[in-house]
Amino acid sequence: MTDHVSTHQSTEDARNDDILIWVNGALKPKAQALVSVYDSGFMLGDGVWEGMRLYNNRWAFLDDHMDRLFEAARAIDLDIGMTRDALVAALLETQAANGMTTDAHCRLMVTRGVKTRPFQHPKLSQQGPTVVILIEHSKPNLPRPIRLATVPHLRGLPMTQDPKLNSHSKLNCILACIAAEKAGADEALMLDVHGFVNTTNACNFFIVRKGQVWTSTGDYCMNGITRQKVIDLCRANDIPVFEKNFSLVETYSADEAFLTGTFGAQTPVGSIDGRVIGTGDLGPVTTRLRGLYKALVGA
Repeated sequence: MTDHVSTHQSTEDARNDDILIWVNGALKPKAQALVSVYDSGFMLGDGVWEGMRLYNNRWAFLDDHMDRLFEAARAIDLDIGMTRDALVAALLETQAANGMTTDAHCRLMVTRGVKTRPFQHPKLSQQGPTVVILIEHSKPNLPRPIRLATVPHLRGLPMTQDPKLNSHSKLNCILACIAAEKAGADEALMLDVHGFVNTTNACNFFIVRKGQVWTSTGDYCMNGITRQKVIDLCRANDIPVFEKNFSLVETYSADEAFLTGTFGAQTPVGSIDGRVIGTGDLGPVTTRLRGLYKALVGA
């Protein structure tokens, strides 16, 4: 099983060769959109980011993403150096400069900036933050449901590295992804510190059992915006939904499983640890939630 796919797999788009990228107030061609080797994000993973999606000329749930970005920056004592309105204006400027109206994905990154010397202390970042807005033409292209493999890597306790923090330090999740690929899967299913099913290395995770939608307690996973929208949609449409502890035993016997994320919205899971989930294809509850989510985005 070597035909790996990714939850972020998209159709190739030649227009991405000529995009302009916003770097600290200037729009630069791709080849010139560079940061210093002394940048704290490159050197130490010291920064936070958001992924956002453009549908029909609107950035979906933009307020939620800005809330999360500014909360994360505050949590790591990072001054973004821009107001929220100025950052949104820069996002819209970058979108307009690239002539993008729909099917685009933004990665908005903020690091602590360029360091005076190549060491850890945050006080060595004295030149102000580095802010990058990178938007690509991007349409999800998933040829089949995702295969997951359970890995030994955990999403940890809040005081090791809080999994709710969308930081540039992603090594734990990258190692989980590598372990899953070595096992012949596409993405890693990660457990929490108690051994309950938690999240994947890149997305939030849901199962469906007897018409009920289950996801983790949320204590050890990314506070996903798409995750929350799915929970809200279930509650608004009389679909029983539970944030709870559940085990691999309950997961393997689920009727459906799917992932949530800004890029792929709701991505069906076909198998976990070699066990086919339900029919191994997109299930009826996932299909219904996809429709409800699409309507919510369209609204």
